[in-house]
Amino acid sequence: MEYDVRENEINKLVEFSRMSGKIDKKLYAEYDVKQGLRDSTGKGVLTGLTEISDVMGVSADSKGHIIPIDGKLYYQGYDVEDLVKGFNGKRFGFEEIIFLLLFGKLPNKDELDNFIELLASFRELPEEFTRDVIMRAPSLNLMNSLQKCVLTLYSYDDDAEDIGIPNVLRQSLSIISKLPLISVYSYRTYRHYHRGDNLYIRNPQPDLSLAENLLQMLHKNGKYTELEAKVLDVALVLHADHGGGNNSTFTTHVVSSSGTDTYSAVSASLGSLKGFKHGGANLKVQDMFEDIKGHVSNWKDEGAIKDYLVKILKKETFDKAGLIYGIGHAVYSLSDPRAVILKEFGRKLSIEQNCEEEFNFYERVENIGKELVMESRQLNKPMCANVDFYSGFVYTMLGLPKELFTPIFAISRISGWSAHRIEELVNAGKIIRPAYKYVGQHKEYISREDR
Repeated sequence: MEYDVRENEINKLVEFSRMSGKIDKKLYAEYDVKQGLRDSTGKGVLTGLTEISDVMGVSADSKGHIIPIDGKLYYQGYDVEDLVKGFNGKRFGFEEIIFLLLFGKLPNKDELDNFIELLASFRELPEEFTRDVIMRAPSLNLMNSLQKCVLTLYSYDDDAEDIGIPNVLRQSLSIISKLPLISVYSYRTYRHYHRGDNLYIRNPQPDLSLAENLLQMLHKNGKYTELEAKVLDVALVLHADHGGGNNSTFTTHVVSSSGTDTYSAVSASLGSLKGFKHGGANLKVQDMFEDIKGHVSNWKDEGAIKDYLVKILKKETFDKAGLIYGIGHAVYSLSDPRAVILKEFGRKLSIEQNCEEEFNFYERVENIGKELVMESRQLNKPMCANVDFYSGFVYTMLGLPKELFTPIFAISRISGWSAHRIEELVNAGKIIRPAYKYVGQHKEYISREDR
């Protein structure tokens, strides 16, 4: 009864809240406000400088005309496509990318071996942390569990408030190393308390790469194929960073500029990444595909696929948001290099996993969806699939649960966040504080008796 009364009172206030917060869209143009920190063409407003990674989707000709190009992503100046090609054979590359992002150079063999040992030395969680923190009050969404655990690590750090670079680097390496364990253990706890599964935890092996350890800890039999480990390693590499302007990395810069501690900064970025418009986007893609499969029985029928995608764009079905998730990107136009690379590895994995028919279905939806989005938005520039379009499907083929899709993104992106946090502290500029134009009205106070 008490809950019903409270809900009724809240519902009465909802309309006040909506009306109070509603801004006339015309005012954004009138005051030249860059909504979402983007200009009228959708290009991001420059708010900072970085050397860590670069994202390119267009170039300019001799007359200054903007020309769409195949997307490029660079880590510390290196083309990510070249980096992935360099991890040939059985060599895993994600640990090398962490080193590159943090220190600005590619390590030689001795430097990399020592760095991997250093990461392993930080991997162990504090005594009883799993029981007292991870297993206590598990969340339905694992990203909240990650935030809770990262914030709680503050209490185990005697120098938690020290934002000097040596200490921040130590803290960053510690969180980078611990986040995979926190994620897997949080998932096992969630499955036990909320789904009734038996609780079991498999510990990481010191001689395995991070990708291999994730698979052996998550697969019930602890086994994985060479290709599975390679594909997950590549996925981690591709998600490690994406310029300073993506939402979670910008959050890292904003929060770090205030002078706060590392644990608070990482927790804030985790909160950003959780959102379905950012790190949770591949979950929306997977949900969308489940919906499409429920209405298109013949995966080869391009006419049926097109008809249903039109309904999605017209807000007649699925979540009625009018979006084909995984299509389009704020920077890339012709192609997203991450999607191109992941799609290539996904195709190989689909052959190994006997999922070729489903892979071809994804490809049909991609090709038809790109054209439909361009038509519906009356766009002259080309549209491409972004990395989220295929990542969820790849994770599913790898036997990874949906609940861990976004945490795996975080396990990768924490390396980029750490590099950007250090960059922000090294340059120690002013606190980041964008301006907001007040468009309300000043009012005379009315006493309570006269209201």
